[in-house]
Order: sequence, then structure tokens, then C-alpha cells
Amino acid sequence: MSTILAAPGKYIQGRGELKNLSKHISALGTKALIIASELGVSRIQNAMEGSDTSDCALYFESFDGECSMTEINRMQDIFHREGCDIIVGAGGGKVLDTAKAAACFLHAPCVIVPTAVSSDAPCSALSVIYHDDGSLDQRLALPKSPDIILIDSELIAQAPVRLLVAGMGDAFSTYFEARACHASASDNIHGGKSSITAQAIARLCYDVLLADGYKAKLAVSGKLCTQAVENIIEANTLLSGIGFESGGKGAAHSIGDGLNTIAACKGVMHGEKVAFGSLAQLMLENVSEEELDEAFGFCLSVGLPVTLEELGITEDVQETVKKIASVAMLPEKSTYNMPFPVSEESVADAILAADLYGKALKQA
Repeated sequence: MSTILAAPGKYIQGRGELKNLSKHISALGTKALIIASELGVSRIQNAMEGSDTSDCALYFESFDGECSMTEINRMQDIFHREGCDIIVGAGGGKVLDTAKAAACFLHAPCVIVPTAVSSDAPCSALSVIYHDDGSLDQRLALPKSPDIILIDSELIAQAPVRLLVAGMGDAFSTYFEARACHASASDNIHGGKSSITAQAIARLCYDVLLADGYKAKLAVSGKLCTQAVENIIEANTLLSGIGFESGGKGAAHSIGDGLNTIAACKGVMHGEKVAFGSLAQLMLENVSEEELDEAFGFCLSVGLPVTLEELGITEDVQETVKKIASVAMLPEKSTYNMPFPVSEESVADAILAADLYGKALKQA
């Protein structure tokens, strides 16, 4: 039985750090292919205006909108054509997954530059690949985490506040799921047991959210980059990224997967779904009222959903919840990492109980 901890090679965060991109990645190669959306290219270039790129040349290529093998292969062709030796993904989820997958196939160094911190995916050794029509192709497990994560805090503070809050929702699940996996001695994402380091990082992630989440939300709503914002950026990205991969997943993400199948939840972000899944997991665990009040209180303070209605579920609630629970109990789901027996009925009841608890707190 081995413990496995995965982490990026280097994590860099700070105001204006995009201006230092060339210097930061120069140890990896001499010319980087930077993949970003058309709008993202403009944002990155504007943020880098006046920077010195003599340490490493930069070539920008616009992303076509889908992380598919067609697009991954196109980026590999451009990489060879332009004589690049580094891949940089700059933007959101599908851009970053395309960069990670292309770098994997090319055996090239991978640098990730998130332009929002709406999830903990930037640090992960995983790319979710789709077919050209948008349907799921595969979840590609990568041999290692990215070589460098570089985050320009000023850029993050300019993004919509909902993205920061959604990232807090994803990070919110990290401690509860890692704790459950540790209690059940379940494997983490990399097939090993959780280390004490991973458990400590997961707990720190939760503590930072409680301490600075509300302050950071207020600051970003005013496009400000305070120390609270810096702390939440690190929690959403690094602490949650290492914590979820090396700590493991529990019921929260599986319930989020169930919510993904509900048409009414289509406009709900991943982190928002997972945050409610975490509240349902706490109900499943029958934690103390004190812990419930702390967790629900945090979600209420930053604007994460605490009821099914906030997720868009207002009709056929009982049947919809049964469907969510049935997905959460599929054989491959991480619900089975909970340290006690689970069933569709117990998961459905936990979801409904979380909804009732959230309603009661909102009416108080």
C-alpha cells in the first residue's frame, strides 16, 4: 500500500506576473506555443504589454472552442511548424485541457496560465477530451501535473465575480471528500492512499475559504486585488488542486455528476453543483449541527447554492432527486469512497435533507 501525492512542478502567483512569463518559462525551452481563445489572446497580450520576451520567444494561436482530438492534433502540427518546444495554455478549462493533452502527446513541457479560478482543474494531471460535436470522448489521465502554473492575480480580479465564487464551491468540497477518503482508506485519483500532507493541504484549503472567502468576493465585485483575493486564488487553484487529486473524492462530486444530467441545471457552474453536493455529503455523514451551520453559513455568505431551487430544480423534485442519486451511485462513482455503506435511497434523502436545511436557514 503506497501513498501518492501529485503537484505541479512550480506554482507562481502575483500581480502582473504575466509580464514575466518569458523569464519564468525560459528554463523549459526557447519558444512557446501559447494557446488561448481569440478574446484570451487579446487579454494576455494586453496584460503582457511592455514585457521582455527575449528569454523565450512566444507564438500565439487561437483556440477553436472545443477540446477535441482534431484541435489537439492541430496544435501539435503548429508546434512542429513553428519550431516550438513548450506548450502554454492560457484561459479556461477547455483551453487548458487542450494544452495539457497536446503537451502530453508531444512529450513537451506544459505551462498553465488560468485567466479565471473557477475550478481546481489547472493543477490536475487530467484532460477531458470531447468529440467535435461536443459529446464526451475520453478523460485522459496524464503522466504528470503541469510543469508550471502561472497566475496573474490582477487578471483574475478583473474576471466576473461568479467565476471566483464557483471556484470556491469546487474548493469547498476538497476537505470533506479528502476526509472521507482518509477515513475509508480509499485510493486517491492517482491510485494511492492519501498522505498526511494531502490531508493537511485539504484542511488548509477549507480554513482559507472560511477566513477569506466573503472578503475576496466583495473585493472582486469591485475589481480589487486584495490579500484576501490572493489567498482565495491560491486556495481555489493550488490547495484544492493538490487536495482533490492527492486526497481523493467522495460523494460531493458524484452528486455534482448527477446534477450535470438535469436539464434545469444546465446554466449552473461545476463548482456551484459540487458545493451543494458537499452539503448533501455532510447530511449523508450526519455531521454535527455546528459543522452544518458553519458549512451552510459559508455558502450563504458567498452566494453558493444551498437549496435545489437555487440550482434550478423546482418541478418534479422527488423524481429529479432520484435521478441525481441514481447517477451518483453508478459503479464507477466516488460515492463508494464514503466510509460507510451507501444506497440510492440514502443519497436521495441526503440531497432532500440538505435542501430542507438550506431553506430553513434562508428563512431564519
